[in-house]
Amino acid sequence: MRVDHLSLKNFRNYTRLELSIPESIVVVHGANAQGKTSLLEAIYYLATASSPYTNSDRQLMNWRMANDFVPFTQVGADVVSAKNALNRVEIILMMEKLADGNERFRKEVRINGVSKRNHDLQGLLGVVMFLPQDMALIEGPPANRRRYLDLTLCQVNTNYGQALNTFDKALTQRNALLRRISENMASVDELPYWDNELATAAATVIAGRQRFIRELELLANRIHRDLSGGEEDLQLVYRPSFEPTASGDNQQSFSVLGLDHHRQLEPEAIMPQYREALVATRHEETRRGITLIGPQRDEMRFVVNGRDLGDFGSRGQSRTGVLALKLAELEWMHRTLGEWPVLLLDEVVAELDSSRRRYLLSRIQHARQVLLTTTELGTLTEEFTAKAVLWHVETGQIMPLHESDVL
Repeated sequence: MRVDHLSLKNFRNYTRLELSIPESIVVVHGANAQGKTSLLEAIYYLATASSPYTNSDRQLMNWRMANDFVPFTQVGADVVSAKNALNRVEIILMMEKLADGNERFRKEVRINGVSKRNHDLQGLLGVVMFLPQDMALIEGPPANRRRYLDLTLCQVNTNYGQALNTFDKALTQRNALLRRISENMASVDELPYWDNELATAAATVIAGRQRFIRELELLANRIHRDLSGGEEDLQLVYRPSFEPTASGDNQQSFSVLGLDHHRQLEPEAIMPQYREALVATRHEETRRGITLIGPQRDEMRFVVNGRDLGDFGSRGQSRTGVLALKLAELEWMHRTLGEWPVLLLDEVVAELDSSRRRYLLSRIQHARQVLLTTTELGTLTEEFTAKAVLWHVETGQIMPLHESDVL
């Protein structure tokens, strides 16, 4: 799959952009704050309806159009699959003026001109994005790793995306009910309904995460061994806050070393166990007014040769771990979708030493469409740039960069 044509209106620092993107490696060169990152962000946004840089969609709107009669932002693309199926994908952000003088923010997803929900984007455009900030996947809080799992899985697994949406809504309702119970404003007899809603959705989320981490680990470990000269093994350890067991007797859980590679619990086996766990923790949850177990508290850890990188890894080991993870994600998504996703690399080459840089540049040439940003073309090898399309971006304007411009 690839983006054939990209259209931006009032997106970040782009007032208007119409851009045909070739099926190849594209190097986007330019100074900081000129639009390189926003270009990649727009493509990622179309695939996931979420920005890798902000949780607020309003921040994507160009500030210059704030005084327009109807302030709006439009991100659109013609997306072509491996079978040459063409889809027009658009996301529109708008500030609507209400009769009382207030404003209301509205977000609309359209596929081939028809209004859709966010999760309807799944499978239309797969992307893998590699950022300098990805070091936070190892060094940052558990929420970063949960978000990574969710954004990746939601691109390829419709059931997972729907279950995650249902879980989030049910969790909000159940927490509100727990708070009312803790304040003697509601009865515990109202909990079984939300327990069942939460357990049904959570089971799909837990099963999806467990399968994904297991499959990703097999790919990432092989890449990590290449990067470390065969001296280091990488494990991706899933630590769910609730650990379902293979037999229901607490004898086999996700924490048992190596077990993840040999079995997969299905949602039907996880759901009743999770529901029972909710009942077992009910007293403490009603006392504290919050749900204490579930996917909202899951964790994933990076372990190299038995040592947790987040706690004991060097900066170089963390970079190697993230690089292995992202290249594994690219391969995993290729296998899952049956075609290469679009690969987006934002200023990551300069962050790597020469050996990791060469390894990365050699591996990404297999992808169907790659967009790579850089402020310094000298960080790329001549062999690599000779095969790439070179663009220059300045103040939101993109133009070809010829070899004579580089000299």
